Amino acid sequence: MVKTIQELKEKYDLELEKIIRKIKNDKAKLVLLQFPDGLKPYANVVVDFLKEKTNAEFLIWFESCFGACDVPVDLENLKPKIDLVVQIGHNSLQPTK
Repeated sequence: MVKTIQELKEKYDLELEKIIRKIKNDKAKLVLLQFPDGLKPYANVVVDFLKEKTNAEFLIWFESCFGACDVPVDLENLKPKIDLVVQIGHNSLQPTK
């Protein structure tokens, strides 16, 4: 099991710096993170890292996530207001060759 953000970065490129820039550019205060099942065990490591780098608070969506089209439902009912939804994945959509 991965225990640090460095270990996680060695296994996956989750584009965390890109997420940090988006949070800062949007001035997001509350961010919902959606992880596929394979990355859910690392959710706390990611949240801790993102909290250190931003002023945002985070929610973790623990329902299903089977790809970019699997958007959380009933977000309008979640209070307080969510400023940004970030789907985190671990498979490249681009071919390697």
